[in-house]
Amino acid sequence: MIKKGMRRQIVLHYILVVFVALLLVETIFLLAIRTYYYDSIYSKITTQMSVAENFAKFSDERSGSQIKRLFELFYLENTELEILTLKGDIITSSTGFQPDRTITTSDVPEAVGGGIGRWVGRQAGTNESVMAVSKMVQIDAHDTYVLRYVTSMEGVNADLINLTLLSIAIGVAVLSIVLVFSFGLANSIVRPLNIITAVSAQMAEGKFSTRIKGKYQYELGELASTLNYMAEEIVRSNQIKDDFISSISHELRTPLTSIKGWSETLVSGGYDPEETKLGVGIISKESDRLIGLVEEILDFSKLQQNEMKLSMGRVDIKVLLQETLLNIWAKAEKKRIHLLLECEEILFTKGDANRLKQVFLNLVDNAVKFSPEDSSIVLSAQPLSDTEMAVIVRDSGIGISPAHLTRVRDRFFQVDSLNGGTGLGLAISQQIVELHHGKLELDSELGKGTQVTVILPLDDTPETPMNT
Repeated sequence: MIKKGMRRQIVLHYILVVFVALLLVETIFLLAIRTYYYDSIYSKITTQMSVAENFAKFSDERSGSQIKRLFELFYLENTELEILTLKGDIITSSTGFQPDRTITTSDVPEAVGGGIGRWVGRQAGTNESVMAVSKMVQIDAHDTYVLRYVTSMEGVNADLINLTLLSIAIGVAVLSIVLVFSFGLANSIVRPLNIITAVSAQMAEGKFSTRIKGKYQYELGELASTLNYMAEEIVRSNQIKDDFISSISHELRTPLTSIKGWSETLVSGGYDPEETKLGVGIISKESDRLIGLVEEILDFSKLQQNEMKLSMGRVDIKVLLQETLLNIWAKAEKKRIHLLLECEEILFTKGDANRLKQVFLNLVDNAVKFSPEDSSIVLSAQPLSDTEMAVIVRDSGIGISPAHLTRVRDRFFQVDSLNGGTGLGLAISQQIVELHHGKLELDSELGKGTQVTVILPLDDTPETPMNT
């Protein structure tokens, strides 16, 4: 007995389908054969009857002589020929017996009615399966009788039974072959599924280095590839997470160390106002840095949980970009980087001004971070169509390699971990842009620079601009 499972279901379904198909085919075939045999006998008898009727019609012999001649000329082998009255009484038969009985089968009334009567059943007295065919004929141009042929169907029925048994044997053989093939088919499906299930169970236990080996076709192949890809992504995500934890730990430790060191130094006293001012400044700067790191992590958490709320309004993009450059100007001055704004048209979009400013600050800050000294960064805005506009940040910095370009927007990923940061800035920026129904596109060439394009919907409604 096959244990419960997919293998059993596949085998049973195949056997059931083939069994029903065989049953229908064999039933139709046997009925067709039986009909053919019976119709062949009936056709042979009716042909003989037509010839006998023509003989009786054109013969000038007397009734007794005609009946005798009918028996001589139109007798069929293994068939009894009977002459009946219109009431069904037997006058004579080819067997020589004249039983005193009346034929009551349906073929006689049909013949009396003018047609050719046919009846198949068990003959009274012998219980033998027979076919009786009757037709009314006129003998000696005056007397009307019923000509009745009775033939045994036992031989035909025996042949049909043998044919039925042969069909059943063939059906059993076909079912046996189908059973073997269905097991093979079931195993070809179930065995890979068992392998995939076993590997999936290992993955569920945290063994993400496990892979589904072997090539499978169709949906099974897609499932195996998807699970392998999932495991690779989990391994990569775990590695990124570990790198992030290591990086953020370092990022947090550095300002905390500075704050703690200067706090202890200032508490000990004995420093002149200049040194005290320097220490307080460092504490304030490192505190701001810590706040920025924490806020970035909190923003990412809100975006992941779809909890970030936007304060939507009409935003003047040119004003927003000017404020962005003012915020980043001091940092750019330290590297002697020139910040240029190109925005001749007045462009408005509907969005959260603070969140959009956060995006542009992150993009320009990254450009400053990875650009060499005495270079330039261009921040431009221009309409793309009647419904869209583009804000472009273009630098001539170190650029991004093709391998890193596909991953740079992944959370926690950092092209250069030595530059600090959480690796969340670009991921957060992209999600904020998407919340504004926009797109963030990256184009970079290693050693030549990077261009980041933010595509946002234009707002043409005549409302009072909301500037930050």
